[in-house]
Amino acid sequence: MLKVGLTGGIGSGKSEVSRRLSDRGAVVIDADKIAREVVEPGTEGLARVVGFFGGEVLRPDGTLDRERLGSIVFSDSEKLAALNAIVHPLVGARVAELQEQADPGAIVVYDVPLLVENKLAPMYDVVVVVDASDRTRLARLTGVRGMSEQDARARIAAQVGREDRLAVADIVIPNEGSLEDLDARVDEVWAELSARA
Repeated sequence: MLKVGLTGGIGSGKSEVSRRLSDRGAVVIDADKIAREVVEPGTEGLARVVGFFGGEVLRPDGTLDRERLGSIVFSDSEKLAALNAIVHPLVGARVAELQEQADPGAIVVYDVPLLVENKLAPMYDVVVVVDASDRTRLARLTGVRGMSEQDARARIAAQVGREDRLAVADIVIPNEGSLEDLDARVDEVWAELSARA
């Protein structure tokens, strides 16, 4: 089993790369997706988040209001740390379950937005970083995702800078161009990962 850590700053296109690697046969374990699952209604995770942040982080239907919670934690590092202390252990346990279910010869891609922030690079055989300039990422977040510029800038600022991410990379996927350019680079990366596996 080849363990690949995939990361990139918000708006870099990491999810596009993750999808493309899955299409080529990788087993993708998406930390963000799991982070949403562990705070669904009825979970221990949601109960602990509400216990810490209060009922105002819930929507009327009882689901977590991620935008509201995001606006609280992305401007307050102590509250972000508290949220991470609740969610990360639950995510870690679920990731371990999924890893045990994967085929021994698989290329397992761990889609981990905060790989560098949480110093997780040593856990992987290969670290792949999807890289785009802050200007490009800001344009994607405000254009494609409809975030306000202030919110987008705050989320970019809450993550480590490009240099820190690139410093842990074994493989870099630049993502400033077209989807065709991205596909071509993902093909090269998939060939390299397959050779390593």
